[in-house]
Amino acid sequence: MSGGIDSTVTALMLHHEGYEVVGITMKTWDYAASGGSKKETGCCNLDSFNDARMAAVQHGFPHYILDIREEFGSFVVENFVDEYLAGRTPNPCVLCNTHIKWRALLKRADALGCDYIATGHYGIIQQHDNGRYFIRKGVDETKDQSYVLWGLQQDLLSRTLLPLGGYQKTAIRQMAHDFGYPELAKKAESYEICFVPDNDYRGFLRRKVDGLEERVDGGAFVDKDGTILGRHKGYPFYTIGQRKGLEVTFGKPVYVTGIDPDTNTVVLGEEDDLHKEEMFVGKLNWMKYDGATDGMEARTKIRYRDAGSSSILTPEAGGIRVRFFEPAKGIAPGQSAVFYEGDDVIGGGIIQRY
Repeated sequence: MSGGIDSTVTALMLHHEGYEVVGITMKTWDYAASGGSKKETGCCNLDSFNDARMAAVQHGFPHYILDIREEFGSFVVENFVDEYLAGRTPNPCVLCNTHIKWRALLKRADALGCDYIATGHYGIIQQHDNGRYFIRKGVDETKDQSYVLWGLQQDLLSRTLLPLGGYQKTAIRQMAHDFGYPELAKKAESYEICFVPDNDYRGFLRRKVDGLEERVDGGAFVDKDGTILGRHKGYPFYTIGQRKGLEVTFGKPVYVTGIDPDTNTVVLGEEDDLHKEEMFVGKLNWMKYDGATDGMEARTKIRYRDAGSSSILTPEAGGIRVRFFEPAKGIAPGQSAVFYEGDDVIGGGIIQRY
């Protein structure tokens, strides 16, 4: 229970359906350690903790705060920093869901004798005829979160409830009213990275890595042929597809199309240069099927808001080769690739290269 509308309504729905509910709020990050310029936002501030606890108390079920700052910092935050230093663009929410939140919550569920864990994510868990569990897109396309849940393994899926997946967000807001929490329906939702409350990942990297600016400042902007176009402030501060904030002008739009950490080089090109016909995906987790067959067709999403692209999957050593029917734009190593069959998640992984 984060204290927001989705997790609160989830808990109250299950409570009123007769489940014996135990509320858990996770403390993932100490905002004072981030050094950001803004106050705490999102799910991990004191007000949110109090909102979650109050809902539990008012409806007569227990509530606990679970401190997972050590695991979160040593895994999610360190990976976030390491990925940018490797010239990639990480998705910390995927790692947090897969390796931290679900595992930590399941351990606490076992300790408390609970059969299931439940969250306020918008997705639907189903079991295939082959016995495997998988996630289907939530019915509200604007809120569907199946993309960030691809890493959940079978033992986690088999014990997870996602009550909101079959509802539109408008219905959840109405439920909040009906449960007596009209203020929840008005509560702002946070889309920032939870441990970067000012939404400035570059500033976060500077604060976390001593001497980073001095180490990487003054690298070269180059074109695809290697011709030097100018100087930049350091490769970790740029992402694939970035157009603004380059501080160089060419009389036409240019985009970041490549990053080489070994040479502190950032490649610039035109929009067409962002389109790629294939990519290689590793660190896979399979849901609906126990792997992909050679030539399997899937709709592949390469970012959360991506509509997905028709593709062919080819297993190779260490991962999957993904070939697109039409070139995909803005493939960024470090981001997640999620494979769909209709609305069903086949599996996913981390983009390694293109």
